[in-house]
Amino acid sequence: MYKYLFFDLDGTVTDPGEGITNSVMHALAKFGIKVKDRSELYPFIGPPLIESFEKYFGFSKEDAGRAVDLYREYYREKGIFENRLYDGIAELLKEQKRRGRTIVLATLKPEAFALRILEHYGVSRYFAFVSGARMDHSRETKGEIIGKAIKSLGIEDKSGILMTGDRENDIVGAKENGIDSAGVLYGYGGFDELKNAGATYIVEKPLDLLRF
Repeated sequence: MYKYLFFDLDGTVTDPGEGITNSVMHALAKFGIKVKDRSELYPFIGPPLIESFEKYFGFSKEDAGRAVDLYREYYREKGIFENRLYDGIAELLKEQKRRGRTIVLATLKPEAFALRILEHYGVSRYFAFVSGARMDHSRETKGEIIGKAIKSLGIEDKSGILMTGDRENDIVGAKENGIDSAGVLYGYGGFDELKNAGATYIVEKPLDLLRF
């Protein structure tokens, strides 16, 4: 049994598909780029934004940084709440906290945004600590975000930690810190992505995580 349960936010605790893709489209429009099918932008959900603008649209470092600023322009006002909790997440968090687990959020989203989302959906009380990205354009990885949480909480026995997420970077970040991971199939990754990344476990639904 794990004592510390680390969770990704986007695609794991909440479904942010509408808000993130609307924010990306807002940014791209400023560069004269229109996207007809928002599903083309789903790869933006999870990885660092600045890298995604470079990878999927060939932006330079400078343009990618500008695109992230434009993204946040829309996101902080509208996109942040174009979002929803996945079914079963609130019940999962409540029960795991009742069982005495320490619940931690480890997200590449800026901490200020992550906290607003948790508070808006009434689940902030379940989280003992939130580890998120800075608002500047620094290229923090999920591994660094997870490591920051481990250090801040003073956890010495990492065998008691389980990181849960829906994308490859969540699983890789866990491996970089020497901790186990659970990949979830209800988010924006997929079985092959999670398996190939080396997930310790793969589950279909949030409540499947109760066994940990």
